[in-house]
This record gives sequence, C-alpha cells and structure tokens, in this order.
Amino acid sequence: MKDEDSRYQAVRSRDGRFDGVFFFAVETTGIYCRPSCPAVTPKRHNVRFFPTAAAAQGSGFRACRRCRPDAVPGSAEWNVRADVVGRAVRLIADGVVDREGVAGLAARLGYSARQVQRQLTGELGAGPVALARAQRAHAARVLLQTTGLPVTEIAFAAGFASVRQFNDTVRAVYATTPSGLRAAAPRRGRTAARTATPSAGIPLRLAHRGPYQAGHVFDLLEREAVPGVEEVSGTPGARTYRRTLRLPYGTGIAAVGERPHTGPGAHPGGWLDARVHLTDPRDLTTAVQRLRRLFDLDADPYAVDERLGADARLAPLVAARPGLRSPGAADPEEFAVRALTGRDEAARLVRCHGKRLDAPCGPLTHLFPEPAALAGAEPGGTLGALAAALADGTVLLGPGADRDAARLALAAVPGLGPRTIAAIRTRALGEPDVAPPGPDLPDSWRPWRSYALNHLRAAGELE
Repeated sequence: MKDEDSRYQAVRSRDGRFDGVFFFAVETTGIYCRPSCPAVTPKRHNVRFFPTAAAAQGSGFRACRRCRPDAVPGSAEWNVRADVVGRAVRLIADGVVDREGVAGLAARLGYSARQVQRQLTGELGAGPVALARAQRAHAARVLLQTTGLPVTEIAFAAGFASVRQFNDTVRAVYATTPSGLRAAAPRRGRTAARTATPSAGIPLRLAHRGPYQAGHVFDLLEREAVPGVEEVSGTPGARTYRRTLRLPYGTGIAAVGERPHTGPGAHPGGWLDARVHLTDPRDLTTAVQRLRRLFDLDADPYAVDERLGADARLAPLVAARPGLRSPGAADPEEFAVRALTGRDEAARLVRCHGKRLDAPCGPLTHLFPEPAALAGAEPGGTLGALAAALADGTVLLGPGADRDAARLALAAVPGLGPRTIAAIRTRALGEPDVAPPGPDLPDSWRPWRSYALNHLRAAGELE
C-alpha cells in the first residue's frame, strides 16, 4: 500500500491487516501508532506515514502507549524478499548488529557499510543502527513489563552497550523512564513480573498477523519431533511444543503453546504464548526471532490467501483453512541435516553426537550436534558431505543467506536430491515459492507455491 490516501483510509477504518506494514504519526501529539489504533482518528494534514517503527522514532515520534505499535509483526515483505534489504532486515532481527556491529552486518551481506546504510535508509527510512535500536527498545519493554529482572540486567539483555544508552533510548521511544515503563505494565504483566525470573523463564506473546492455523503447525512439529531435542505434549488444541536452542551466547529452552484458530471475522491478529529459559539473557532477541521463523509468524496471510484463493482448485482449500502457514526452522543447519536423514536417524545422531545440556529439563537433554561435530564423526556419504559444507561455510543457511547462492551450493553436495533440497529451501531458508519435483504447481500460484503445497497436504491430496 504505497498511496498515502489509501493508507489514511486504512487508519480511518482501523484496519488491522496493515499493522506492521506501515506506521502513522501525528504531528500535533508527537506519537506514532499502528493503523488499527483505537484512538480518535487524527486529521489528514496532521498525519505522516513511515515504513518502519525505527523511521518514526528517528523523526522524533514516540510510541503510542495505547496501541503499542512496536509489538506488532513487521512487514512480511522483508521475510519474503531475497535481495540485500530483505537479508539485512532478517540479520538485524537475529541480533547481528548488536553482536557484530554494522561492519559485521555488511561483511555478511558482501557489501560495504556505506552501501548497506544507503539501501536500508532509502527503503525503510532508517539505517541498521536505528533498526537495531528500535528492536532493542521493544525487547527492553517486554523484559521490564513481564519479568522481575533488575533494570541494569535488562539493559544488557536487550542488547544495549550501556545503562545510559538504555535509559536514553527508553525515554526517547516511550517518553518515560525504565521504572515508569515497568510501573505502567498491564495488570497481567505486573503479576507475571513478580514471578518471571531467569529460573522461571521469560513469558512472551509472539504476535502474528491475521488468522493462524496453529493445529496444522503443531501437527507437523509433533510428527517431526526428535527425542532429546524436542517434545510436543498435551491434547490437540492445547498442546505445548518445547525444544532446546543453541544460541550465540549460551543455550536455551523454549516452550510455545497452541491456541485455538482465530477465524477471519474474529480478530485481525493474535499471538502464541511462549516462555523462554536462557543461560544468558542477551540471547533473548535471537531466540524470539528463531521461534518466529519456525512458526512463520511474520507471514501476511491476507496476501497469500488472496492469491491462492483466486485459483479454482485451491479456493475451497483456502476457505477451509484461512491463514495456513509454511513453518520454517529454529536452526537452519539442524533442519538441513534432519531433512536428509529423517527423524529416526536424527534421533541417533543426537544420542551419539549431541551436546548434553548442563541442566536437562525433563525429556529435553541435548542440543542437536553441530555440523563440525558431525563432519568429524560421520565423514562418509551424503551426510558427511553436507555436514562438511555447512561447517566450512560452503553452504550458508542463516537468516541473511543469499538464497540463490545457497540453492546452487546445496545442488553441489554429492548425493543431495532435489526433494531434500526443496525441503531445505522451504524450511531452512524460509522461501515462500518452492516447487519440488513431482506435483504440478502452476505459475499462477506464485509467489506462494510453498503455501499452496501445504494446502494440498492438509487436504490429503499430497503426502
């Protein structure tokens, strides 16, 4: 939605479909909001539009305390796009700027820092530092309002380099102090904060846009769960998915709960409840983004359903399951190995070569073995070749990976078949338009053929 008059109409109608797609700010109040904000609609001549929350913050606007615009999913465009801007946004979301700086981000992308700055500012209205700052501010608000962590510890857990930088950013974005932000937490948040500590884990709401068919995602995760690394417990409709995570600063265990499907008329969006236990709180942002990719929470179901629903074959399937997602992977390298070996062999690899957690949690006892460990322990065959390629960087599958380069590198791994490559592209790389060999997938389904396949599988038309 590029036209500003159309955007204003979305604001007037409080259309939640565009939350995160753009933001609007009111010059007379100095506040920026999501399009569905329930406040009185401002006059058109007082409104400015921004592509990101970071751009609004960079222009001096502070976040609305009523609609909390920083809490909505970002634009789905940046997860779909394979160009340098899309790759950069995914890397920033994964915490690369916080850990490695802009120079590290640019090196991963193969561009100069100046080129990255120019491209991001041109398309998003904010450079990498501003985008990372907005993300840190959101993480800080979540920790302040949902945990009992000390304020000083929250500053570093959210990715800030100093307490002073943390305080200045919170004041600029939320027009209050960290202590004031904690005191302003909703009753639910204040209650949680008394019990949410590092040992109890950090409670989170993972927001999504539009309807979400959680049952189909949890069905898939339950079928695939590798003992020692994952488990799905509970009954359909109220299941909990838990898994171990290898993270930049330490390890983690994440739990995500299944919520009933919200139909198109029920709510413009929703969330999945989660709880994350971390050995180092600095890993919070990375852990959250990996869960978001696994559950495909940043997708735009409206765009997907509109395109696929126009096809005579898919229309009844889309109507039956609006908001069907295309799950990704919490650990792309792990998924690549699992796509090759299958569940039972993956379980053996975990038993033989996985790293045992310092503090196992029930059936969750191990991290999935790293590629370097597998390359040394299982050097033969396709598994050894794939593990070696992942370990030495010949195949890169992280959030900022060049998808075309990854596809070519995967095709060069001896013995790796096209179906396995298609699965890796869909899940590990998060490609929305993968057509594996076999089924007839017409071009009219592009750019959402990965989603179309999930509809066919859910209807029993494909295995």
